[in-house]
Amino acid sequence: MHNKYENFFKKVVITGIGTITPIGNNVEEYWISLINGKSGTAPITYFNTKKYKTKFACEIKNYDPRLYFSKKEIKKLDPCAQYGIISSNEAIENSGIDFSKEKKERIGVVWSSGIGGLLNLEESISDYIINGYIPRFSPFFIPKMLIDITAGYISMRYGLHGPNYATVSSCASSSHAIVDAYHLICLGKADVMIAGGSEAAITQSGVGGFNALHALSTRNDDFQSASRPFDRDRDGFVLGEGSGCLILEEYKHAKNRDAFIYAEIGGVGLSGDAFHVTKPHPKGKGIMLAMKTAINDACIKYEEVDHINSHGTSTKLGDIAEINAIQNVFSDKIFDIDINSTKSMTGHLLGAAGAIESIASILPLTKGIIPPTINLFHQDENIDSKIRLTPNQSIRKKVKISICNTFGFGGHNVCILFKK
Repeated sequence: MHNKYENFFKKVVITGIGTITPIGNNVEEYWISLINGKSGTAPITYFNTKKYKTKFACEIKNYDPRLYFSKKEIKKLDPCAQYGIISSNEAIENSGIDFSKEKKERIGVVWSSGIGGLLNLEESISDYIINGYIPRFSPFFIPKMLIDITAGYISMRYGLHGPNYATVSSCASSSHAIVDAYHLICLGKADVMIAGGSEAAITQSGVGGFNALHALSTRNDDFQSASRPFDRDRDGFVLGEGSGCLILEEYKHAKNRDAFIYAEIGGVGLSGDAFHVTKPHPKGKGIMLAMKTAINDACIKYEEVDHINSHGTSTKLGDIAEINAIQNVFSDKIFDIDINSTKSMTGHLLGAAGAIESIASILPLTKGIIPPTINLFHQDENIDSKIRLTPNQSIRKKVKISICNTFGFGGHNVCILFKK
């Protein structure tokens, strides 16, 4: 007799990755920059920053949408959607999957963004109110603004009829997208899922809004080292932009087509702080619950974890809360784990952070290298000096299990455990 619960025991693996980031416009460039400790921080070029407290960010470099899209497409797509389509194209190509040979109703997309088409919203309102272009908004105004529109565009490009929607949970958005895609395959609702997130919030309202929250670094005189996770002198995060995409696939399906497998998703953990809109729980209770759930889900011992790609945003409260949570979860075993924050190089990509950092958590499994936490000059005295934070230089290490932590405003916590 068929047991409807047997689908829960299906393995889900990663067979394709794609990204566009402030330190590389594809996976190869991104990885080389990561292991070499390259900073993506530079003065903002998108608008005049004279009136802003923060005058720098992690913008994508050498980006020309005309290399990827037609004139007509550019008119319809906010940069947030552009980045998502670019990273998904790379991931699909990287996976080697031939959609013409697949059941397209068994392939879906879960995409995400924390903010969505902010530039489109900002420019459209400016044109309408300030510049007096009335009484007409562009017919593309609403579609360009919607967070779910990228998932729709990706599915339309390839004719995919499987589950299709968006997740929104602030900076945890793309990690939730990956987890949802994972669960859909576990439940037998799909064979292949395209999951990830994109963000394009380096705009006047984006920078101004985060400045108002006192969330951004204002180290304008030394901007390249402004993103300083775990450093004593950190003063806030650096805003980044870009996109990351993962191709999730049911294990047997991947083996049947002889796909290269980057990693297996061993376990996932989700939780809520139920504490404050923007501040993490000081003892990291929600973070602890998410990590414990992922580890227990994977049915492994705590000492088997080799690497944690931390959320590590470079904020005073967030970094300490996360390290305290990790120490509470792992106790003395924390001293054998190599912890890093790749946000020190990419800045904080908000809703896209979980996707690009999942890639930075997966590649150490196949490459045997853990990227550094750059700009770590004086470790915060509230962090035990024996904790290994991978300061300033990548390290070579055989990694079998890697954890990716992602947290968002509203108290959203996600932990994804990847296995070799």
